[in-house]
Amino acid sequence: MDLLNTLVDKGLRRELPTREEALAVLATSDDDLLEVVAAAGKVRRQWFGRRVKLNYLVNLKSGLCPEDCSYCSQRLGSKAGILKYTWLKPDEASKAAAAGVAGGAKRVCLVASGRGPTDRDVDRVSETIEAIKEQNEGVEVCACLGLLSDGQAERLRSAGADAYNHNLNTSEGTYGEITTTHTYADRVETVQQAQDAGLSACSGLIAGMGESDADLVDVVFSLRELDPDSVPVNFLIPFEGTPLAKEWNLTPQRCLRILAMVRFVCPDVEVRLAGGREVHLRSMQPLALHLVNSIFLGDYLTSEGQAGQADLDMIADAGFEVEGADTTTLPAHRAESGGGCGSHEGGCAPCGDAPEEAAAAPREAPAARTDLVAVRRRGAGTDLAPNA
Repeated sequence: MDLLNTLVDKGLRRELPTREEALAVLATSDDDLLEVVAAAGKVRRQWFGRRVKLNYLVNLKSGLCPEDCSYCSQRLGSKAGILKYTWLKPDEASKAAAAGVAGGAKRVCLVASGRGPTDRDVDRVSETIEAIKEQNEGVEVCACLGLLSDGQAERLRSAGADAYNHNLNTSEGTYGEITTTHTYADRVETVQQAQDAGLSACSGLIAGMGESDADLVDVVFSLRELDPDSVPVNFLIPFEGTPLAKEWNLTPQRCLRILAMVRFVCPDVEVRLAGGREVHLRSMQPLALHLVNSIFLGDYLTSEGQAGQADLDMIADAGFEVEGADTTTLPAHRAESGGGCGSHEGGCAPCGDAPEEAAAAPREAPAARTDLVAVRRRGAGTDLAPNA
């Protein structure tokens, strides 16, 4: 397919596709899905090999948020039956983080509901960051606390935070339909504040809220221009008790096309498969590893994910490997410059040509999972009903 050949060539050069090309990826048929995945997979492997970075969420403060984001189970007026609690103490948060690190997580993401932190909240989170760093050598810490005020990003950086997350979520043109208590510009400003403070910016989107293909392309192109180092792609979890509870618009195939489009537009960025993957990708999750190079391990903020061991088994079974703490996630041209190079028009000549794709080293065969072999004792030939 000429489209895919063009997109692979552009991705290997870090050249921005056209909007028409991005829209065309979303419009491909299910018959062409494996070709789309294979093409985007070439770009993913060029910049990230077969490594998968694991991230672990710690919900520092759950529920009771004054904002009205329609997708969120923690929103003002939410009737979702989620856990509600105030700030975890630093030692409690550090203990929770340690569980994720023990499971293989390289980054701990500290999240708190609310419009944005007070200065006292920043002190509280700073103490938590210091506790986590002291007890887990080499771990990355990302904070996600909402809209930032002047000087707060710098204080988080001084406390040891490596990154700050604040998602754009949807296109600027439709943002007002999703949230009314803050603006799209507020979100952009917070990401820029984090970047200016020297924090690695993490900003992504939520798909499945009823948006059009054009909306999806708009937000991904806006992210490319904003140039975060990490782009989480969430798929809406339609919580009962929220305004978007009836929005079940996604199929596994559409999710994969969205991830492929994001990879083509943001070829050398950490693309993270985030919330909703178990709900919408289901048994197709392993295919997504050919498109993304990062996932969350285990549970999310207010919903359960699949077991951490199931995540590790999926990665191994698909022929990928967990990224070690001693490995730099981003390609050298981004890591050395503290980010950047994601938004040069017409390629990225200032950073040099793309490196040759390294030959894949032979991988050791995984150990036999004899524990998964169970002798059938029901169904044909027995008195028990079949498992069907």
